[in-house]
Amino acid sequence: MSSKAKILYVEDDEALSYVTRENLELRGFEIDYSNNGEDALQKSLKNRYDICLLDVMLPKLDGYTLAVKIRERDENVPIIFLTAKSAKEDKIQGLKLGADDYITKPFSIEELVLKIEVFLRRSQKTPTNRTPNYTNLGKYNFDYPGQLLKYESQSTKLTYKETELLLFLIKADGTVVRREEILEQLWSDNSYFAGRSLDVFISRLRKYLKDDPNIILENIHGVGFRLIVEI
Repeated sequence: MSSKAKILYVEDDEALSYVTRENLELRGFEIDYSNNGEDALQKSLKNRYDICLLDVMLPKLDGYTLAVKIRERDENVPIIFLTAKSAKEDKIQGLKLGADDYITKPFSIEELVLKIEVFLRRSQKTPTNRTPNYTNLGKYNFDYPGQLLKYESQSTKLTYKETELLLFLIKADGTVVRREEILEQLWSDNSYFAGRSLDVFISRLRKYLKDDPNIILENIHGVGFRLIVEI
């Protein structure tokens, strides 16, 4: 899998970028490197990537703005921020802008590789007989392989993580899904900040499903979430 994975890596710290690139290439990844946001944007317009690793504090074009522009062109590619900013507000801002995850500097190569491989496995999943291609959800139609949520003539393109989270909740069939279970299965992380990330994605799904008042994405305080379709 990783031998064919093409990664856009954007980092202006020369020493850190050299070590990171060398280690990722030794593990078989193909790295397309930029040391500033504008150059990275041009690369993203010309190429397709399996995953994007973006520093936040970049010259010429910051990582947040770069992520928004990448998302405008490709709604599916996983984006991971590599950031020295540890404040929870900064991390939540990145997630709201369309990032899928973040790693706080300094990080270990093992941690970075683990997150990369988790996203690559998810992006290459194919639906099985237990996962129908299309699922009716109230007035919506959920196209799992196409990562689409359709309402009347409108379609919303979902990211990988949004798609997997919605499927996870649908499969629970109206029962409560514990926060810990979601985080362990979809985030591979049960930390405080992963929990805040989950809250951001739950808010996104509520926004997508707001046109059908019979669909309730319920927060069971201190326990988890339940997706209900009232009849």
